[in-house]
Amino acid sequence: MFVSIEPLYASIVEDVKARVSNLPRPPKLAVVTCQPDPSTQSYLKSQEKMAKRLGIEYAVFEVPKATELKQILPKLSTDVSVDGILLTHPLPSGVSEFEVASLVSPEKDVEGRNPHSLGSILYDAFAFAPCTAEAVVRIIKYFTNPAGKRVVVVGRSVTVGKPVAMLLTQKGVDATVTICHSRTPDIPSITREADIVVVAIGRAKHLTKDYFKPGALVVDVGINVEENEIVGDVDPSVAEVCDLTPVPGGVGKVTTVVLMEHVVRAAERRILGK
Repeated sequence: MFVSIEPLYASIVEDVKARVSNLPRPPKLAVVTCQPDPSTQSYLKSQEKMAKRLGIEYAVFEVPKATELKQILPKLSTDVSVDGILLTHPLPSGVSEFEVASLVSPEKDVEGRNPHSLGSILYDAFAFAPCTAEAVVRIIKYFTNPAGKRVVVVGRSVTVGKPVAMLLTQKGVDATVTICHSRTPDIPSITREADIVVVAIGRAKHLTKDYFKPGALVVDVGINVEENEIVGDVDPSVAEVCDLTPVPGGVGKVTTVVLMEHVVRAAERRILGK
């Protein structure tokens, strides 16, 4: 069946609202965008709507040139009025994501893309994890205790697959994780052995019922457009045999509010010293 993440989503929203009300000023999120395409513009509108709902100040800086991008990120990192920084895609041609992500202060890296942030996760040290990866783990922990369970992550991206695996193997979470990717032979034989499967490959409805054992929890991270409809990486028929997160209205929805929670946490650390 399709599982509902609404109770989890609502609980995070209410917690963020309460924490914002305890701050002496509204937290501020600075969004840097370079060449926003229609999907990015839609994403920004939804982010702004959520920020206003939660009482978070939201400012957009459009910088079409690579030179401007490399100037504004260090500037925002030292701006005392800014608590969190979000850099959208696509980036200008020829710009290294590693390089520009490194220009964002780890204390304001609410997306968790700075190499320092990603490396800190390996040491179980404080850091902002990539928002989508954290949302996936929140969803898994909401529905089941992952300790001792076998988890298969299909996809090895820097923002989802790899950090999901790192977060799930941290002490206190204690899952046993296998990562599959485009060079993995016979993926179905691996995913069919898993209690939990996380799918993030960017291929519409690619994984069908034969990939999963009945009763598994399947977290679909995919966002694809097919015939003017948003669909996931997992075929909806999988919900007939597994617990499947919906697309849309699943991981993406939790990701949005996790980002805002990160902004509030950054503000708490800067203002209250928490």
